[in-house]
Amino acid sequence: MKRFILSLIIVLGLFSCESNDNKISTGLVNNTATADGSVKGASPVIKFEKTEHDFGKILQGEQVSYTFKFKNVGNAPLIITSVEKTCGCTSPEYSGQPIKPGDSGKITITYDSKGHKGFQNKRLVVKANTNPSETILRIKAQVENINTF
Repeated sequence: MKRFILSLIIVLGLFSCESNDNKISTGLVNNTATADGSVKGASPVIKFEKTEHDFGKILQGEQVSYTFKFKNVGNAPLIITSVEKTCGCTSPEYSGQPIKPGDSGKITITYDSKGHKGFQNKRLVVKANTNPSETILRIKAQVENINTF
């Protein structure tokens, strides 16, 4: 029992010692959003022409694509870090290169309707160095069997 207590005291003593070696300088953190939601300094802003596209009626098994166009209307380079899909039937294509203020970019979404039928509503999450950091894109389609089209 004495050994256990002695070991516990040693372990607690090791964790309670403060050292400046492990502290991160606040200058290394580059987050323009503050706790109250206001933005200070340079910040990229993504502005899509539209965030939703309806393909209308398509045949089951058909692959269709749409290009979402956007512009960086902020005052710092915009970087898209990922476009997360919620379904394996969609595939996004985009450039990972920084987009300068005032420049435009695009995200092309391809939807494969193989194995689907009826109304489809797919969501993609664009993650970027913006505030907010996520933008939702949607594609819709009415997938018809070849016999009912």
